[in-house]
Amino acid sequence: MKITIADNSGRLPKTDLLIAFTLADESPSLPTGVRFPAALHKQIKGEFRELKHTDAASGTKASVLSIGLGKKAELTDERARRVGALAVQRAQALGAAHALVWLDPKLESTLGSRAFGQALIEGALMGSYRFETYKNKKKADKLKELVLAGGGKEFKTGAKHGRTRAEANLFVRDLQNTPGNDMRPRELAEAAQKLATRSPRITCTVLERADMKKLGMGALLGVAQGSIEPPLLVHLVYRPEKSPARRGDKAAVTKIALVGKGLTFDTGGISIKPAGKMWDMKYDMSGGAAVLGVFHALSELDLPMEVHGVVPCSENMPDAAAIKPGDVVRAMNGTTIEVLNTDAEGRLILCDALCYVQKKVGPDVIIDLATLTGAVGVALGHEFAGVMGNDSKLRHDLQLAGESVGERLWPLPLEDFHKDQMRGEIADLKNISAEGLGAGSTTGGAFLWNFVGKTSWAHLDIAGTAWGSMNRDWVGGSLGSGFGTRLLLEFLERRAAL
Repeated sequence: MKITIADNSGRLPKTDLLIAFTLADESPSLPTGVRFPAALHKQIKGEFRELKHTDAASGTKASVLSIGLGKKAELTDERARRVGALAVQRAQALGAAHALVWLDPKLESTLGSRAFGQALIEGALMGSYRFETYKNKKKADKLKELVLAGGGKEFKTGAKHGRTRAEANLFVRDLQNTPGNDMRPRELAEAAQKLATRSPRITCTVLERADMKKLGMGALLGVAQGSIEPPLLVHLVYRPEKSPARRGDKAAVTKIALVGKGLTFDTGGISIKPAGKMWDMKYDMSGGAAVLGVFHALSELDLPMEVHGVVPCSENMPDAAAIKPGDVVRAMNGTTIEVLNTDAEGRLILCDALCYVQKKVGPDVIIDLATLTGAVGVALGHEFAGVMGNDSKLRHDLQLAGESVGERLWPLPLEDFHKDQMRGEIADLKNISAEGLGAGSTTGGAFLWNFVGKTSWAHLDIAGTAWGSMNRDWVGGSLGSGFGTRLLLEFLERRAAL
């Protein structure tokens, strides 16, 4: 589907379907001269997601679709994103080859031209996503072109920005949805290497087993030893064209590290998972995929900061050589860990990645994303990811970014007694807390706390949101959601604007 951006003040191109929006209890916002039949006009209430389709009474030969926005005071970026998705989905269902979304200038002012442009194109692209790589018979894409007509330069700027973010999200979903036999550590690393070809400001280094052994990454290597697939550590770097400026007596935050769990398939290892829904464990690399998605967008952005993306890639398999419950591994910083449950493997590969970031990058901020615990889904469901860390402002900034893009976070506690619960009996740490203590998501974060030092750090547990979300028009259902990429991009851009 081709998407074209046009000005809503000019003459509208010919189209099969004209799409316009209506606020609750207000008349439909239609181009000059276009009218609905009187009988239908009275039926349109403008309630959020209300769909009314008819042939126009005058002004156009195209059929017209009105989509309700709800009350003016309740109009948000998220609602605009959702109606953008509905516009495409309904156009496809109606069999329109060409559709035009027209935004009334008066309506546009309620949210702003730029915000409307960004939200509509995000919704349109993400809402039209299909994963059909493995299907012999693919659905025909009936909608060949979508025109978004809005308010001039600001609308176009927003739409360009939204396209970059949406395409990054779709890139992540493709990685997530690919089955484990075609998305092994090597394929995830290859996807990262391809990203480095998109921009001269992005470089990619891939560490292999021998490199990790020299660095002492015993936790990551321990998880990987049960798989025939060798582990890899991806290190992407984005560097701005100019060195970030100093502001006053203090340097701006210039170096941010994003660490994503890249467990390409998780059987649980010797502590094997139940067979039911184990196929969803291809999504255990969703944190790593989200980090790659950020770099997909960074190739088209110009942020004044250095961004590092580190993704430890491995499988967790129950081979004869696999790590056993009770084994002790040694992390890169020398910390010893009792592996009491081999299915708590994400924190093991992440702790070595965090050590690597501390030693090789020395960032101002670390944010890690991981499908770390089933407990976070029990606590928060599928619409909120958990966030915790050692910096309350960082957590708050990430929450605000998530609210803006519709990828919401909810703060979880991380207290000293949670950290104490992770102390080992025969080693420094253990990888699970004692049975019956609860707070599984928090204790997972408490384990990771041991590897970040004093660096400003936030941990995002996205196990509930990475797939299986509700249908919010632009994302939902059983497939990958791409959660995290747009949130992180929003955070980075807000931080860059400080």
